[in-house]
Amino acid sequence: MWKIVLSVLSAALLLSGATAAPAATSPPPPSETVALASDDPNEALWNENTTIIPEAIRGSLGATVIGPQNVDIDRQNADLLAPPSTDAGTVANAKWPFGLSHNRLQTGGWARQQNTDTLPIATSMAGVNMRLEAGAIRELHWHLTAEWAFVLKGSVQLTAVNMDGQNFLDTVGPGDLWYFPPGIPHSLQATNDSADGAEFLLVFDNGAFSEDDTLLLTDWMAHVPKEVIAKNFGTTISAFDNIPGQQLYIFPSVPPADDTPVPDSPQGQVQNPFTFKLSQTSPRQLAGGTVKIVDSRNFTVATAISAAEVTVEPGGLRFWHPTQDEWTYYISGEGRVTVFAAQGNARTFNYEAGDVGFVPASFGHFVENIGNDTLHFLEISNSNLFQDVSLNQWLALTPPELVKAHLGLSDETISHFSKTKQIVVGPS
Repeated sequence: MWKIVLSVLSAALLLSGATAAPAATSPPPPSETVALASDDPNEALWNENTTIIPEAIRGSLGATVIGPQNVDIDRQNADLLAPPSTDAGTVANAKWPFGLSHNRLQTGGWARQQNTDTLPIATSMAGVNMRLEAGAIRELHWHLTAEWAFVLKGSVQLTAVNMDGQNFLDTVGPGDLWYFPPGIPHSLQATNDSADGAEFLLVFDNGAFSEDDTLLLTDWMAHVPKEVIAKNFGTTISAFDNIPGQQLYIFPSVPPADDTPVPDSPQGQVQNPFTFKLSQTSPRQLAGGTVKIVDSRNFTVATAISAAEVTVEPGGLRFWHPTQDEWTYYISGEGRVTVFAAQGNARTFNYEAGDVGFVPASFGHFVENIGNDTLHFLEISNSNLFQDVSLNQWLALTPPELVKAHLGLSDETISHFSKTKQIVVGPS
């Protein structure tokens, strides 16, 4: 009966031209399609500076270690021994300490490397940690990959000649960079600005790169008949009596003068410098730290590798996912990273000074400072531009109803999201 009456009234309203006021609606109550995420605490249970004996226990899960235990390793890797409950599935190892790399010792210095032999997930980039005593030379050489470098300590004088016969000479210090495109012959020599010489990080845009496969000047000359060498330089064989019979690689020499002149070249000098004084660039101040970004927009020659130098204060966070593979080097402090590889796969790693990390382009992740000091690290990508996507900004710029439908969040919570990119977030 009531249905008939309502139909008659509706028809009457339509005939009279009147419109019925829309009924007030409210969003349907949320319904659980899956179980809600747990609120169980998942912080790192200890760090490298702890004095406790680490145990494989988190809450009610796990048990004590009663067999042999490398306590120092366990103290450095809390989230491997007692992982957060949010870890799941399988993710390839994303951490390699340079301290576990074989070191190549030379008269005048040393070099140790990380590539896919030691960190198989890092297919797009590799790294070398190199030390030169004052005056020591990393001999004239070239390779088929780009070379990007960050000076950790001391100063280095660089020389290079490009394909057009233009030459280059410059000196870089702590916090500065250099970049050589593939095929550019160059050399490195530590100055005596510091009595200890220099130490630096090299990054190459090929994960399979090996420092042992570089084409070296002395190695080449030792394997060419001397009469051919003499013919090439237009002189006698005796002029080359003292060339080495094998490669030198790293060797001692007299420290270069601060005012070393660049040899005159009829073709002139390199137009786009191979060095960048990042130490003289002011960092962008953020709520939880700082960032300096360097790529082809401000370092023109660097077309294959870009980077960010990041600091995160205690309790701060860097939360995002990149648009390129990311090779990370930790300079100081203690960091924690969860790598999310989609389809329910996630794993958490702990990093400290001297460690290398790697995150493929499609993997979401964060870096959290879990120590008491500033966390300082480099994020390096094999791209001419440094780019990333902020989770905070992504959700802030998405229609709120859509975000609420996904995550069940309140309008109040969403109102705190930032529509500008928060590169580093301060502690809560």
